[in-house]
Amino acid sequence: MDVRTIIDKRNLPSRHVTEGPARAPHRSYLYAMGLTREQIHQPLVGVASCWNEAAPCNISLMRQAQAVKKGVASANGTPREFCTITVTDGIAMGHDGMKASLASREVIADSVELTIRGHSYDALVGLAGCDKSLPGMMMAMLRLNVPSIFIYGGSILPGSFRGQPVTVQDMFEAVGKHSVGLMSDDDLDELEQVACPSAGACGAQFTANTMATVSEAIGLALPYSAGAPAPYEIRDRFCMAAGEQIMDLVARNIRPRDIVTLKALENAATVVAASGGSTNAALHLPAMAHEAGIKFDLFDVAEIFKRTPYIADLKPGGRYVAKDMFEAGGIPLLMKTLLEHGFLHGDCLTVTGRTIAENLASVKWNPHQDVVRPANDPITATGGVVGLQGNLAPEGAIVKVAGLKNQKFTGPARCFDGEEACFEAVTHRAYNEGDVLVIRYEGPKGGPGMREMLSTTAALYGQGAGDKVALITDGRFSGATRGFCIGHVGPEAAVGGPIGLIRDGDIITIDAIEGTLDVALSDEELAARRAEWKPRPSPVGSGAIWKFAQAVGPARDGAVTHPGGAAETACYADI
Repeated sequence: MDVRTIIDKRNLPSRHVTEGPARAPHRSYLYAMGLTREQIHQPLVGVASCWNEAAPCNISLMRQAQAVKKGVASANGTPREFCTITVTDGIAMGHDGMKASLASREVIADSVELTIRGHSYDALVGLAGCDKSLPGMMMAMLRLNVPSIFIYGGSILPGSFRGQPVTVQDMFEAVGKHSVGLMSDDDLDELEQVACPSAGACGAQFTANTMATVSEAIGLALPYSAGAPAPYEIRDRFCMAAGEQIMDLVARNIRPRDIVTLKALENAATVVAASGGSTNAALHLPAMAHEAGIKFDLFDVAEIFKRTPYIADLKPGGRYVAKDMFEAGGIPLLMKTLLEHGFLHGDCLTVTGRTIAENLASVKWNPHQDVVRPANDPITATGGVVGLQGNLAPEGAIVKVAGLKNQKFTGPARCFDGEEACFEAVTHRAYNEGDVLVIRYEGPKGGPGMREMLSTTAALYGQGAGDKVALITDGRFSGATRGFCIGHVGPEAAVGGPIGLIRDGDIITIDAIEGTLDVALSDEELAARRAEWKPRPSPVGSGAIWKFAQAVGPARDGAVTHPGGAAETACYADI
């Protein structure tokens, strides 16, 4: 299809920089970069990537962006490439750098928005690889509402340690083994050199692959594109196809908010639960909904989790990694069985221009694999992630139960104001079996930045205590976390939430079957403690983290920093 015969540039944002005599100065800048007259008067497509040299998650994105640009050009569009930041959680983990992680999601969304707005681009193809860059890029798409396609950079391949497949999860847990003498210095050194053997994001169903699964299920990514590992050459074909397809979306004026509806968000939450995905999805899905002006908070996500079967046997709770699921049939295989058994809305539009049901019509079940189970024969009948609520978490909390045998836990609180204090105690095994470790003042405002606690949880697991203690926090957990670990406890300690009022020895009960999180204190006792409570001064007084802390809202609503689509007075795509 020749889109030039269909697309009327007079209705597109780029007319403000390319059309008419008054825009001659603007066009002179475009000529300076080697564009032809024809290219200037075609639709301008932003090709945004989170490429950097910070981590393997992002290192292949610039190469993939070139394939996208070829696809755009072949369909008579003019691609304009730009980059934004990422903060890579695996490297930011366990130290003050993690305060930058969640804030980076907002910076990514903001910077993509500002680049598109400032240069009046007509469409967006966004490539992302790290945990926060995936939702950040999709949030920008929903905020701008220009025709958009999301591309995941792909997962890393598993490493091999003495004949056994390993991921970075094994690396973090090895630190715990090393701390109690179960792994030597030489073994640790050998493992760290083989755990991450290629480009790509963490290989199991941690946050990056969870949000990649979401990108297909929610309809913003082409089918199969999110499953192919980063080193696979087929990624270039997906990128080329996305570049071509974006021009079809421009011609048909299919926009992200046409695709990401309440039903589509429910589909996204469904695949998270079905795949035993990261608890961070319960933070990012509400934030994406917020951009589109849709109410879809932690409790709405948890309701979907409660009724969804857990069917994909993926690490950290299961046996396989993202590469295995792609080779077994990909995310469409997972979605097909969910659709057939009534767990997905098949009538949701996608970036193919077709519905979920139409996209999946030719997908056949693969009986020669055991990565994904049929939805009527699940690993467990309820989802791999569960929402909790109670007098310790009036605004909710979240726990991953995939692979967790015991889903009830009662024990005395052991309170720590910050992760470092808890990690120090864990390193020296200064805890008792049956304790409920409480890490607080790590929420969105209190951290600030709602840090992930993988270093602490992995150390516990490496010490063999993963099922012998529980851990609750107003911060977050990595998608690689396993064990009885509850995050997103709200309200957070920094605003006087109950988690900031409990004391050592208070009895905490966690029930992931009933969905409750309670402390054995009366309302009167909690009220008396709240009257005595005083806010703690923020650990930061300026800079980007300070700005994030001033604007950020509660985890229940996605830890968002602006009023969102519901308060919008004009949509960029309609300028």
